[in-house]
Amino acid sequence: MPTPPAQLPRARSLSAVNEDIRALWQRSGGVLAPEERQEYESLLAEWNSASQADASEAA
Repeated sequence: MPTPPAQLPRARSLSAVNEDIRALWQRSGGVLAPEERQEYESLLAEWNSASQADASEAA
């Protein structure tokens, strides 16, 4: 009998990701350094995934 796949960690909520995005912009003073830009892009990708998951749950 095959072993069931490991359960993937649950994505964070849109509000949690939004909070991190806002905090990043606040601490950067509105200008992102290259490493902050990388973090921002990662947060945007996470926000997009959370948004899609939220939409599919609502459907």
